[in-house]
Amino acid sequence: MFDIRFMSDILANRLLPKHFSLIRAVADYGQLSLAAQSLAMTQPAASRMLADIERQVGAPVFMRTPKGMEPTAIGCALARRAENLLEEIREAAREVEAIRRGMTGTVRVGAVTGGAVGFVVPAIQALKAETETVDIHVDVAASGSLIADLLAGQLDFVLGRIPAGIDARQFSVTGMLSEEVDLLVHQSHPLANAEDLTMSDLVHFPWVMQAPGAPMRQALENVFIAQGAPFPSNIVNTTSLLVMIAMLAASNAIAPMSRELSELLCRHVTGTGVTRLDVRQDISVAPYHLITLAGKRMSPIATRMRDLVAREFDSRRRA
Repeated sequence: MFDIRFMSDILANRLLPKHFSLIRAVADYGQLSLAAQSLAMTQPAASRMLADIERQVGAPVFMRTPKGMEPTAIGCALARRAENLLEEIREAAREVEAIRRGMTGTVRVGAVTGGAVGFVVPAIQALKAETETVDIHVDVAASGSLIADLLAGQLDFVLGRIPAGIDARQFSVTGMLSEEVDLLVHQSHPLANAEDLTMSDLVHFPWVMQAPGAPMRQALENVFIAQGAPFPSNIVNTTSLLVMIAMLAASNAIAPMSRELSELLCRHVTGTGVTRLDVRQDISVAPYHLITLAGKRMSPIATRMRDLVAREFDSRRRA
């Protein structure tokens, strides 16, 4: 009578990872010689190991045929389980190495919208490729809120601007990048296909934008003033990207957005139905920076994340 507890003991305690590696390789290649070569073993050593496996299991694992080696029902079951088991072992090894190097834990990043899309997201992808176990939190907000959270110890670093009235000596500031602004509308907007628009052409349409005092709002106000055009009066004030997109879809509204976000919505996200206006005047916001607390020692994983963001930052500035 088959003793399932005995078989469980064999699989759990007697068959080693190297045994499962050989089973998987023989199942994949169908030839013992090729399987041995893939594992950097000699064929006699692989043959002895396979014989030991079959002795432990108490049944043939592979059938020798003129065409090669074909797994038995037991061999199929073991090969199928071997793939999952070996991947778990590899994952465990990666996790142990990440812990050993300090490349695990939690990272908390704050960024203005353009910085989050343009620099934080690529850095996250790069960090996740190095260690999947890291827990990353990203807060997207106005610079004033982000700096307050940085000072309170709730964020490791920030991509943003230091608000007026805050002592900049508290921070370590690196990098500087201007935030270019695009004006977005729905594809059905009356001006969607127009060229070389002036700010005067846009005054009488509804707008959805950041509230007064926000850097992007200030930049837009300055452009209207520079062109001698009155500032629009029909405005919905919001910091919500979802509200902006919904307003664009439901009306002839115009929305200012960072170039990074504009690229994402117009080129990479299908179904948004938004497009950029061809405006004569360039619009840019005051530069933002990579900001950390002066003298604060970050964890190794937070430091690595910051360095990856800095790399993206420097790459964009050199482009």
